[in-house]
Amino acid sequence: MKISQSFCRCVLLLLVLFIHKGNVAGKAFTGTYGINYGRLANNIPSPNEVVRLLKAAKIKNVRIYDADHSVLDAFSGSGLDLVIGLNNGLVKDMSNNTDHALTWVRENVQAYVPNTHIVGIAIGNEVLGGADLDLQSALYGAVKNIYNATQKLQLDRVVQITTAHSQAVFSNSYPPSSCVFKEDVFQHMKKLLELFTQMGSPFCLNAYPFLAYMGSPDHIDINYALFNPTDGIYDEKTKLHYDNMLDAQIDATYAALEDAGFNKMEVIVTETGWASHGDANEGVATPENARTYNYNLRKRLSKRKGTPRRPKSMLKAYIFALFNENSKTGATSERNFGLYKPDGTLAYDIGFPALKSSSASSRLSIKELGLQSWHSLYIPVLTACASALFLFLRS
Repeated sequence: MKISQSFCRCVLLLLVLFIHKGNVAGKAFTGTYGINYGRLANNIPSPNEVVRLLKAAKIKNVRIYDADHSVLDAFSGSGLDLVIGLNNGLVKDMSNNTDHALTWVRENVQAYVPNTHIVGIAIGNEVLGGADLDLQSALYGAVKNIYNATQKLQLDRVVQITTAHSQAVFSNSYPPSSCVFKEDVFQHMKKLLELFTQMGSPFCLNAYPFLAYMGSPDHIDINYALFNPTDGIYDEKTKLHYDNMLDAQIDATYAALEDAGFNKMEVIVTETGWASHGDANEGVATPENARTYNYNLRKRLSKRKGTPRRPKSMLKAYIFALFNENSKTGATSERNFGLYKPDGTLAYDIGFPALKSSSASSRLSIKELGLQSWHSLYIPVLTACASALFLFLRS
């Protein structure tokens, strides 16, 4: 009987360790390609249809800008990796109230994992470098309180905490090696980067060659912005050559991080894209240019290589965006960054499928079905086995 009990204890320990590992081994990004699923529109497909579309397109990494429960429900059991957002309107409250932060994480993350693969929480968007100084001051506290909440709920190894920055946080970004953080954001940025280092989080960059070209069309070769063949630029200080603007923007970010003392932090592109339609003064916002940028970007990412400054750090990017969004404000281009039109048809073809009917897209292969079934059931089954063994040992 002693041998049996010892054997059962070993099996129980292995099961508990396997179950624990299954709950903490989440990665925030699989592969190199992701998509931003914005929903500022009144005419786009339902979340359930979106899940079918993403699975048909084999896009696993998805970001949303809030924690809408209809989306979290739709993604349950899908196998897709989801980064949810805590929008700017909630940042000050989360910074000021630890209980609210705990409640937010409990209701929007703990209640859904592991069936919904929430792998990250983005705290605010483009806060530093913006016009709201109080919001900038609150960002660190919000990140800290949300992170502490994930620790308290034992989710800190499941979800990765980040915040995305625009290029408004930089100064002197040309050539890339000269880039540094602006003085007026450096104090907040340094505290944030120290916290991110502690958490193991990357630096998230929203990078738009489209906007850079629009801001200086007389000085930038559009082929350089579109990944087309071009002479590119040469950085005299680093002796590095750049044949496309996105790589240069990312390496400018690495230069700023190194200048601030954060040499080992990874940069992930959380937004990049090209508008397919614009106002009269946005002449480069065409379907042809949008297709060229996104098609070439997809090819660039498929090579699974780094940038000239960080050749061994595989570039990862979330494309902006899944749909054209008719409720966005501002220039016409803002409403036309989607790979898809609101009806699920392609805005332009870069190799993804259009939205298929429910019956057609729901026919999974036996292999896919088996993998999904195993993933969704293995934790409850193993838990039941562990419970049975525990009861056996007590008897």
